[in-house]
Amino acid sequence: MRFMVAYDTMEATRNTYAWMGATARTMASYPSLAMAPLPVFKLMAAWGEVTERSFQRMVVKPDWHIRPISGEDGRDHPVTVETVVEKPFGDLIRFAVQGREPMARRILLVAPMSGHYATLLRSTVVSLLPDADVYVTDWHNARDIPVSAGKFDIEDYTLYLVDFMKTLGPDINVIAVCQPAPLTLAATALLAEREPEAQPRTLTLIGGPIDPDAAATDVTDFGRRVTMGQLEQSMLQRVGFQHAGVGRMVYPGLLQLSSFMSMNAETHGKAMWNQVLAVAGGTASDQDKHNTFYDEYLAVMDMTAEFYLSTVERIFKGLEIAQNRFVVDGHQVDIGKITSVAVKTVEGGKDDISAPGQCVAALDLLTGLPEEKKASYLEPDAGHYGIFAGGSWRRNIRPLVLEFIDANTNAGSPRSARPAKLHVVEDDRTDAPGPNVAV
Repeated sequence: MRFMVAYDTMEATRNTYAWMGATARTMASYPSLAMAPLPVFKLMAAWGEVTERSFQRMVVKPDWHIRPISGEDGRDHPVTVETVVEKPFGDLIRFAVQGREPMARRILLVAPMSGHYATLLRSTVVSLLPDADVYVTDWHNARDIPVSAGKFDIEDYTLYLVDFMKTLGPDINVIAVCQPAPLTLAATALLAEREPEAQPRTLTLIGGPIDPDAAATDVTDFGRRVTMGQLEQSMLQRVGFQHAGVGRMVYPGLLQLSSFMSMNAETHGKAMWNQVLAVAGGTASDQDKHNTFYDEYLAVMDMTAEFYLSTVERIFKGLEIAQNRFVVDGHQVDIGKITSVAVKTVEGGKDDISAPGQCVAALDLLTGLPEEKKASYLEPDAGHYGIFAGGSWRRNIRPLVLEFIDANTNAGSPRSARPAKLHVVEDDRTDAPGPNVAV
């Protein structure tokens, strides 16, 4: 019960700060105060606006907001989000470009389940849509899933990926971003053993902890320092009564967000104060760089306790993927069984979440895959976020990934063979305030 009290206390604190922000904004905006030539009232209203928005967005799932895609016919084609497979803990969704013929390239983006929503990959989706049909794993907030839905750990996650790949068929090209990279590799190996005809054409692993011991980071050091008992006592809470998942044990998104913020408290504090000054000076806008970044960064979701604990215990501490000892549903997965899926790894030279060496370790595990079907790329100046959504992704990594897909598929369509040219640039977060998002 104390865990439930802790969960509701965090939510009450968030609610209080949102109320304080709204109150300050409202009180400092009374017309009569405009007669007093004191800048403090403008600053108070600006502080209230920034504070209210910051704490309100923490419990709201961001919308995808995908703009129309320009087609070769010279028209703009609206994009709608369609659910292909619906499951309790996550859906497979498709970005349907209205009025456009099916594309030769079909891509499944495996989004991380690490405290942020799949919308973290919005700019990645936007960059790929002009040249491919795009699907995404849309994971659900654990607090909204009834206890009756059962558990969800890394084995269940892997089986979800297997089902999604089987649904999309063997002509799909899979791109896994960070946290799901080792589990996506395991899901592909499981298909190679059980249903080889359902394997994807290509698999691209971006900044994932295949072997966390290959290069130490703060994330891997934390995994070594704490015991599982300490994690259970300090990181887990029970969902409160106001949510559908009442009673479910979770790793709360708000708790993870507080950890993220504390790691770069000075940077975030400066960004928030600069935004207050911008609002007070009338230079801020609803979609400026600050709001674009923090609308996503502050929107967090809860993870099931079993998923969080099994990730730490089996991926980071036990190194089950790194040592090819991963077991799913009682069956030991052999990554060496992958013999026909072309695999590419992508790493960032300045990645402080999954450091260079952790992801490329996957290629050594692919003992049954010919060398010509293996590839790796290191973007020297890219941080963690930049390798899948920033300027480095758009300018350098994305074209290489599409070329890798085309080189290892037999689509034979002029559409798939054309150069990977980005038609639409919607979101540039390369210079956004704040650190790389830990995913």
